[in-house]
Amino acid sequence: MEKVLIITYYWPPAGGPGVQRWLKFVKYLPEFDLEPVVFCPLNPSYPITDESLLKEVSEAVTVIKQPIKEPYRFAELFSKKRSKSISSGMIPKEKKQSLVEKLLLFVRGNFFIPDARKNWVKPSVAFLKNYLQEHQIDIVITTGPPHSLHLIGRKLKQDLGVTWLADFRDPWTTIGYHKKLKLTSSAKEKHLKMEASILHDADQIIVTSENTKEEFQQKTETPIAVITNGYDTQHSISIEKDKTFSLAHIGSLLSGRNPIVLWEALSELIEEIPNFKSVFELKLIGLVSEEVLQTLTDFGLEPYVHDLGYVPHDQAQKAQRESQILLLIEIDSEDTKVIVPGKLFEYMAANTPILAIGPTDSDVEQILKKTNTGHYFYYAEKQKIKYQIQQYFEAYQANDLSVNAIGLQQYSRKSLTQQLAVLVKNQS
Repeated sequence: MEKVLIITYYWPPAGGPGVQRWLKFVKYLPEFDLEPVVFCPLNPSYPITDESLLKEVSEAVTVIKQPIKEPYRFAELFSKKRSKSISSGMIPKEKKQSLVEKLLLFVRGNFFIPDARKNWVKPSVAFLKNYLQEHQIDIVITTGPPHSLHLIGRKLKQDLGVTWLADFRDPWTTIGYHKKLKLTSSAKEKHLKMEASILHDADQIIVTSENTKEEFQQKTETPIAVITNGYDTQHSISIEKDKTFSLAHIGSLLSGRNPIVLWEALSELIEEIPNFKSVFELKLIGLVSEEVLQTLTDFGLEPYVHDLGYVPHDQAQKAQRESQILLLIEIDSEDTKVIVPGKLFEYMAANTPILAIGPTDSDVEQILKKTNTGHYFYYAEKQKIKYQIQQYFEAYQANDLSVNAIGLQQYSRKSLTQQLAVLVKNQS
């Protein structure tokens, strides 16, 4: 069985979406005659942890760890809360940033290129050069963000001649938060050059969306494959639906992703439909910004909000299946049409209707249409959003709220791992 080294920053007990993709690939790769060896930090500074994910790591998988110096720990001397928020992507709007936040963002963007884990590159390369040779491993996969991990793969290829696949869970220089880092013109140029070199030097690029593939094809001739995120096999236990008419958002709901149009539509429905407010519930599961919570209060929705905060992944999956409607919200921006949240596929497998709001021409819209798992709206379509919720509510009252999904099997983690295995073997 051929060995493959996987270099990742996020690994259990890391929580959040970043850990799921490679946790599941590692789980299924042995079924396709590939033995994964995982390389990750010994002492990482994860913004979110989820101990429940540790039980999903097979004892048969080799996991090697090396220490990392985390600059976020030093940043916490200024402000632990703000440092953790920035680390997790919760960047406040410009006008609401404190002086400390502005300083942290400037330092993060201009002194840590490509990201705050850059100092892990050299010691990792030094360790892995010996490890790869001793264990006769000649295929390396790096996954980012953090994109500094791709620098490890590039150096290993240069020094040892290994085959290197670079997996981009998100884009690099076009991702939304990149523009908030207060980059100087020199820093911007460094990012662009570094991104170009990674895309050029890798033997194979892997991305999670068709839009990202189109973007990268304008920048490189390196082969690019789309392997989306997916869903793992659901437990067959029966889950009883909420008695309430529950709309649930699972995952981070940050200030930039504050769907005013949705809150306005719900507020109007509460006023217009006499029995709506007696059963309506808005469940928020994950990190929610103070600005979003204030907006809900402003629209009179606070009495209906059930803010559960971050919960372990297995509990989040249970909530997906219990809820009546699942909300998928993306920022209304050209940059975000490439984003396909990992939770989308778990949503689709939960047999629960999805109400999505986001930018035009997004991958999410196409996937929802192809699988018949929900409805997608633009931010300018308040009346359509309102009408769809009303239709859902009427079906809920008639005990007839259901989903007739099509073609979900292609998004199962096992099927996706098979695609990955084919890519890897074609590189051998």
